[in-house]
Amino acid sequence: MIIAPAPATAPRGRLLASDLMGGFECATHKRRDGIRLDLLATTGHDRRAAEDYALLQAHGMSACRDGLRWHKIEARPGRYDWSSVVPMLEAAGQAGMQVVWDLMHYGVPNGIDIWSASFVDRFAAFAGAAAQVVKDHGGRPAAFTPVNEMSFWAWSGGDTGGLNPFARGRGGELKRQLVRAALAATAAVRAVDPQAIIACAEPLIHIWPNGTSPEAVARASAHNEGQFEAVDMLLGRQAPELGGYAGALDLVGVNYYYNNQWIDGDRTVYLGDWLHRPLSDLLVEVSARYGRPLYIAETGTEGVFRPYWLRYVADQMREARRQGVDLEALCLYPIISHLGWDDDRHCGNGLFEGFDSDGPRHVHAGLAAEVKAQAERFAMVAA
Repeated sequence: MIIAPAPATAPRGRLLASDLMGGFECATHKRRDGIRLDLLATTGHDRRAAEDYALLQAHGMSACRDGLRWHKIEARPGRYDWSSVVPMLEAAGQAGMQVVWDLMHYGVPNGIDIWSASFVDRFAAFAGAAAQVVKDHGGRPAAFTPVNEMSFWAWSGGDTGGLNPFARGRGGELKRQLVRAALAATAAVRAVDPQAIIACAEPLIHIWPNGTSPEAVARASAHNEGQFEAVDMLLGRQAPELGGYAGALDLVGVNYYYNNQWIDGDRTVYLGDWLHRPLSDLLVEVSARYGRPLYIAETGTEGVFRPYWLRYVADQMREARRQGVDLEALCLYPIISHLGWDDDRHCGNGLFEGFDSDGPRHVHAGLAAEVKAQAERFAMVAA
């Protein structure tokens, strides 16, 4: 099923409902040992969405990122089971929560060849069916991220063998395939709901050259430019044969963490290092490149540093806005602490704890206080 691209028709004005958002980790990929991860299940969010959305609203967040688990919904080709989705949609509606739904977060159903044309067609069909279900249960304009972190997935899954499909030396090929899938899904969603907001969520990085030689400088420059390939392809600026076009995105999402700057082939450049570039500078550059609304789709850190990292990112968000960046929101990701992908360790990175899917949602007091303070600062500026 190939669907012709439709123009972007998302409503003008603000696209996201609040300056601060929460993101529910929804990775569903398979590990090399064959075990499939399902972070919505291991944190209990899939069963406790109403409780979790209410918690977000209590902390001043009226928008969030969440996920639809393709592997669970379409366990058999062409047959959809929405029983895990409808309660989440109803909970979002009851809570007044705007959700940006991930349609594919590293995971695909069993038996799919990700390199095949049928993968693209089947994902597009799923995306269109999902858009219909969301539309049938929605209030606000629906919002979707068709494919999460195409750049990272292409590198980890196509170049280093660290993520499914565990390939090496095929990162460029995988990136193009994921872009094809995202474009086909976007067209399918807009065929159902022309008002749907289409977003991406791609890593925002900065790499410093390892030395001053022309070769080292050129290599680092190529790496920095390469981070934009996937979005450029979606917008038809690169590889036009993939079918990208200027209206393919309404909202550019960037994912930024404490270790997103480093010296090429060497150490991480942490906040406080004299080399470290302010996040606001990076956001200004992305805004100038694409000329459309941005949001910080993922940011956060672990342990006691959680509130201090939020304070830094929020300050940088306000600075970027001061410099004219149309920056919609900041999404704390993940909002629920979870068990590690590979080793089941406790990743203490959320506003709430979710190591036990049935346990109480303990709030991290320091981060909660900072969320409150930042929500008040954003409200003051808006007023």
